[in-house]
Amino acid sequence: MSISRRFSANPFELGLFSFNVDGGMSQMTVPAWRATWDNNLEVARLAEAAGLEFLLPLGRWQGPRGFPAEGEDEGRAFETLTWASGLLASTERIAIFGTLHVSYVNPVYSAKQVVTAHHIGHGRFGLNIVSGSSASDYAMMGLPFDDHDARYEYTDEWLTVAKRVWTETVPFDHTGKHFTLHNVLGKPKPYGGQLPTIISAGHSHRGREFAMRHAHALFTSITEIENAATEIAGARASAPAGTRVPIYASGHLICRPTRKECDDYYHYLVYECGDWESVDAVVATRLQNRVIPYASMQLLKERIISGGGTLLVRGSYDDVAETFRRLHEAGMDGMALNLIDYLADFPALRDEVLPRMERLGLRSHASGRVHEPA
Repeated sequence: MSISRRFSANPFELGLFSFNVDGGMSQMTVPAWRATWDNNLEVARLAEAAGLEFLLPLGRWQGPRGFPAEGEDEGRAFETLTWASGLLASTERIAIFGTLHVSYVNPVYSAKQVVTAHHIGHGRFGLNIVSGSSASDYAMMGLPFDDHDARYEYTDEWLTVAKRVWTETVPFDHTGKHFTLHNVLGKPKPYGGQLPTIISAGHSHRGREFAMRHAHALFTSITEIENAATEIAGARASAPAGTRVPIYASGHLICRPTRKECDDYYHYLVYECGDWESVDAVVATRLQNRVIPYASMQLLKERIISGGGTLLVRGSYDDVAETFRRLHEAGMDGMALNLIDYLADFPALRDEVLPRMERLGLRSHASGRVHEPA
């Protein structure tokens, strides 16, 4: 059964998403973000100093659009468990996740990897369980791409084995549909005698239901702010009785001092820098022959270009803080944010948005701020 677990006492928690990947989640002709190790480390330290709760990487094996990399600058992404371990050793407080496609790795082997990272971070490491959604990634690994529900059945058994490795103190056997294991025992156990924080990134009904039963928190996608309360309530409906599993969404943040400045910048990013040629292939894959109105199609393409199709949080600093307030009132516990350029854009989040969230009662004051906005 899932057990609720949050990162802090802040009513609306924030983390950074996907900065282990060149370009983050945006889809530009030339990536605005270079995911070098030094840049990743600097972003992690900035986020920690500003009081953000977590860092969440994107598990990527092929190019930025889910297709084989076509050029020297495409497809760069750090593997996430070793990425997390390096950042955990270089920080002190912030929670850091590894994103693991469980189909690619044996659960006994990964259980020890996870425990190692958990000890490196003195309990701050968390595991983002991913069942996989890219047929090209599976082909790259030499694996069959089963149907959606079958992949979750595999994940269910995988996580059952891993939890036994983390908790059982005598050797055990396991016989299931996917694994037949003998004399299994793992040491050391997780740091402090507590399981690593487990999250599951699920967007379908099956994915959300899996998180409600097995994970400490659900990361999901919300299509529109107006739909947030309905989608969150629907996700929580499958939770065990008496359990409230925290729900976080992925989003991309584009903000400037005024709404006009932000609109101009957004137009520049999407229509002057966006990779419109490649986005058609992404849309075709996502829609799978479904037909949607032209306006909806155009909006989807814009959101894929600007932030991988995640929820767009856009506007002035005041607009952004108000968006977070509305999401909190809809029942959301926090958001993992993509930025266009994580180093260049972070000061606005730290010095302008966070203080406004404090005044709205969404967060408490944190150190690391350069100035207080007027």
